[in-house]
Amino acid sequence: MPTPGAGDPAERSVPRVRTAMNSSERARHSRFLSLLLRHRPDVAGLRLDAAGWVGVDELLAALARSEHALSRAELEEVVATNDKRRFEFDAAGERIRAVQGHSVEVELGYAPASPPEVLLHGTYAAVLPAIRREGLRRMARHHVHLHQDPALATQVGGRRGAPVVLRVRAAAMAAAGHAFFVTPNGVWLTEHVPPEFLEFPDG
Repeated sequence: MPTPGAGDPAERSVPRVRTAMNSSERARHSRFLSLLLRHRPDVAGLRLDAAGWVGVDELLAALARSEHALSRAELEEVVATNDKRRFEFDAAGERIRAVQGHSVEVELGYAPASPPEVLLHGTYAAVLPAIRREGLRRMARHHVHLHQDPALATQVGGRRGAPVVLRVRAAAMAAAGHAFFVTPNGVWLTEHVPPEFLEFPDG
């Protein structure tokens, strides 16, 4: 009897089992998902709906055409293990979107929320003169991102240099008529923080 080989039908029927992704692989896929779901869905031939959603099957098909092919289970793993919980599935598990950070035009539909007394914003020293003059602007994103966790604000500020954490008098802003929203992963959003509501580490 011949030894089964690569050309044997029985051998071909055995599915290839992929080992679990390591943290580096998950991070690589997460960055690509951020690109597609926040900024450049067109890179993979995708179109987000008005609220930023895209069908999971449509996304998986697009990923299969790229270097980031994932199974449904692997996509769920990337979403579940993302350190900042950047993505969410809808209630039926049929659609997926990024929860904030978009540069493409979307309306996420979050209801206005009352912020805590103080929120934090991580940045770096080189941009402090502009922030002192103009406050925090949303730039290419839809909103300024604020945090309650000092460690997270420090991490965000450290992306481009030594981090500087600013205090935002959020409750005073809200009382003055500025709208706030909070995402499912706990990021607070507002369109602009005027300089008079900012507290700098050096006073």
